[in-house]
Amino acid sequence: MLSLKNHPVFRTTILTALLLAWACTALAWQPRSREESLITGQGPAPVVGAARTYIIGLGEDLIELSWRAGIGYEALVRANPEVDPWLPPAGAQLLLPHVAVIPSNQPGIVINLAEKRLYFIWRDGADTLVRFYPIGIGREGRETPLGKFRVANRAKDPTWTPPPSVRAEKPYLPASVPPGPNNPLGEYWLGLNDKRIGLHGTNKPFGVGREVSSGCIRLYPEHISDLFYRVQVGTPVEIIYQPIKLGLRAGHLYLEVHPDDRGVVADPLAEVLRQKAALGNGMRVDFDAIRLALDKKSGMPVRISLD
Repeated sequence: MLSLKNHPVFRTTILTALLLAWACTALAWQPRSREESLITGQGPAPVVGAARTYIIGLGEDLIELSWRAGIGYEALVRANPEVDPWLPPAGAQLLLPHVAVIPSNQPGIVINLAEKRLYFIWRDGADTLVRFYPIGIGREGRETPLGKFRVANRAKDPTWTPPPSVRAEKPYLPASVPPGPNNPLGEYWLGLNDKRIGLHGTNKPFGVGREVSSGCIRLYPEHISDLFYRVQVGTPVEIIYQPIKLGLRAGHLYLEVHPDDRGVVADPLAEVLRQKAALGNGMRVDFDAIRLALDKKSGMPVRISLD
């Protein structure tokens, strides 16, 4: 008697069913909220979070997955350079980079433009905690400014008044846009004391993780709603540009490298050694691992200590 389980058509049907099951699981899986990490006692530059794995389902692409996974699109692509972002093969395994070197352990908001990520750090009793979120930032010619600021105002369901610079590009815009699906600020606004910029949601979430705004910082709708209720007027905000970061975890030294689109780091290897000295760390390092990380610029923390 012919065994159906060995028949090619049967095997193909089973494989298709498995892939569809993966796809259905992916569509149902939406970890858009942020998990907080304890950073107390981990040194001046701790590594927090953990990379996760994900199996691509039928019909998925990385731009849609980045939103559902709560990751910036460019960060997801850099962490998986061998995967076609538009036509990834079903069954391919991805790394989700929910891991980072914290650039500061001081309470407040730190925004690193080089990695397109926002960190919110706060104290809870004796503990220091952090959440981090992907962001969209200013495009070329409308770059998000660097510097130290503070949250000056907060608004739920804000009305958007196009600034003169935007109106010059799009004179057809209305005088103001009320709350709703056409409002580019989304449902929440955190204005800074520099009136040119603020933190807000978006009605175009696929722009998060890219250089697309007119200078403001965009967050996924699910993330700005989480951040909004944690931040008060007066919260300090520091905007930096740091493509190379060194951090510590469990007694080991890690290197995280992002593309330096502004060309601010003249000698990347010297910058790594400078940060290592600033950490006061006497560990021996693997120079081959350092050079590979500097070459790949994956945005993933890579262990470089030999001890």
